[in-house]
Amino acid sequence: MRIFTAFKAFFAVLFHGENAEKVISALKTSSPAVLPHEKTAEKIEKIEPSQQKSDQKTVQQSEAITLLAALQREARLIDFCQENLDSYEDVQVGAAARAVHDQCAAVLERFFHIVPLRKEPEQSIVEVTQFDAAVVQLTGNIQEKPPWRGQLTHHGWKAVKCELPAWNGTKESAMVLAPAEVEVP
Repeated sequence: MRIFTAFKAFFAVLFHGENAEKVISALKTSSPAVLPHEKTAEKIEKIEPSQQKSDQKTVQQSEAITLLAALQREARLIDFCQENLDSYEDVQVGAAARAVHDQCAAVLERFFHIVPLRKEPEQSIVEVTQFDAAVVQLTGNIQEKPPWRGQLTHHGWKAVKCELPAWNGTKESAMVLAPAEVEVP
């Protein structure tokens, strides 16, 4: 429901200037530094350590789950992908996709610092002297022995680093991608 409300607010401000003043005024009266769910998280963090049992076994979370959870937390990627977009106009979906794209790119940059695998520009002629299926995919008329010369159709990607955030939690929460959110009046 929040995504729909965000869409409505975005387009109301974009196409109707008088709504912009209302939104600016509302944002000024709220505290952007700490959102309500962050206050709740701080309280929970303060309570949980004293309530944890010392005999609990160490539980690990899959790195894939950790990455998905970060993409959801920071870019709302899962919300976006799970949302039924049939009732939205293409321009609304495009505007939301741009924000999700930018935020996902920031997460990937922070965790992996992704760079092109090959430095040559795409569409240039390159030579492949050694074959490693994880590094290069050959297509077309492939001769039996290297070197192979051909057009670079995609430069590939590689991660310079892999620094996923540390996770700690219970066995029950190891597969949680995003916690349920409950607003308490």
